[in-house]
Amino acid sequence: MRSSAWRKIAISALAILMLFGGAASAFADGKGKGPAKGGKGEERRHEVKKQPDRVGPNEVVIRLQFKDEDELKWALIPIMRLASKGVFTGYEDGTFKPHRTVTRIEALTAAVRLMGLRDQAESEEEMRTQLQFKDADKLYKKYPWAVGYVAVAVENGLFSETEDKVHPDKPADRLWATILLVKALGLDKEAKAKHNTSLPFRDAKSIPAGSVGYVALAVEKGLITGYQDGTFRPNRPVTRAELAALLDRTDSHLPDNRDDRTVTGVVKTVTSGTIVVTRPDNTDVVLPIAANAFIFRNGAKADVSALRPGDQVFVLTAGGEAVFIEVTKSAPQSNAFTDAGVVNSVTLNGQGRLATISLTKQTDGGTLAVIYNVSQDVQIVGDASLLTVGRYVEVSGTNSTVTKIVIKS
Repeated sequence: MRSSAWRKIAISALAILMLFGGAASAFADGKGKGPAKGGKGEERRHEVKKQPDRVGPNEVVIRLQFKDEDELKWALIPIMRLASKGVFTGYEDGTFKPHRTVTRIEALTAAVRLMGLRDQAESEEEMRTQLQFKDADKLYKKYPWAVGYVAVAVENGLFSETEDKVHPDKPADRLWATILLVKALGLDKEAKAKHNTSLPFRDAKSIPAGSVGYVALAVEKGLITGYQDGTFRPNRPVTRAELAALLDRTDSHLPDNRDDRTVTGVVKTVTSGTIVVTRPDNTDVVLPIAANAFIFRNGAKADVSALRPGDQVFVLTAGGEAVFIEVTKSAPQSNAFTDAGVVNSVTLNGQGRLATISLTKQTDGGTLAVIYNVSQDVQIVGDASLLTVGRYVEVSGTNSTVTKIVIKS
């Protein structure tokens, strides 16, 4: 049974997962339900193969580098977000191939993983399911590891009642991908209620009547749009990069906390090897930063040195390390300053600590007096007893508040 949680994330995450290579999937039998396990009839025996990106029962390969990274460009952020979660690792040759079209078997496997059903799909029980599709033999021979994914997809309603073939190698076109997205969200009933909707596309007549409601609903929810020439192009194959754009348009549908590997909050401190994040509940989490971690700021790849206290971040972890850090909102810019002059006066607060300091300095326009607030945690360099009227000092801080005073002898 599908949970409300995965329905919430399916729009965006399904779209991006379709971008990754090394996936597989299939369709369902005529009734939309998988065959019973251990039922009567001749049992088909096929080899159960491990997923290429899983190295152990609970260990998934995390690939954070692609040989063709320069080609990913604007799609790099969503791609690496999902790669960091180990959902897909790209192709075995180390590339991602963003311009390659997505196959149906890739898209369907992605959907099952997004539903949080990867372990179930790769279980021995599901992998030995007797599929009832007319082209099931092709799956057993070419994609034996995908059998469990097909079974789970069938069980979770991702297929129509009339589909009797998997067509695993067939490109996922725009119409098919749109319908899959709507089905993954469990919105079949809502889509069918819109079958008589008039679509705003010049080529609307090329969309089958039975699919009109799915397209109408997807457009209404902002999941997909048409082209600049006013067409929808339902039969056009979808590339990985195009689906990344779909993710960008639907990213707001993703919840803040998708799993226990996700950390969101505000950067408290950061060094070259560690980041401390204050969560919304005011608890701090300390995370080592992986040597090859992907860090994004202002939509571009950045170095760890670009992270600043006060940044709001979205972090994905693997093995207890931060492997993906995205700055979702930059820290307020501070106005740092440094000044110097002769102490004119100082004031103390109720606790006897410095509250303000007034400096006199010479400028081209004559003598100038400036007053600064002093931080309660001000750092004083030198003999504090010499901080008296007439002493020359250097001060520095942010936003007109002094955080450091250097006393000159």
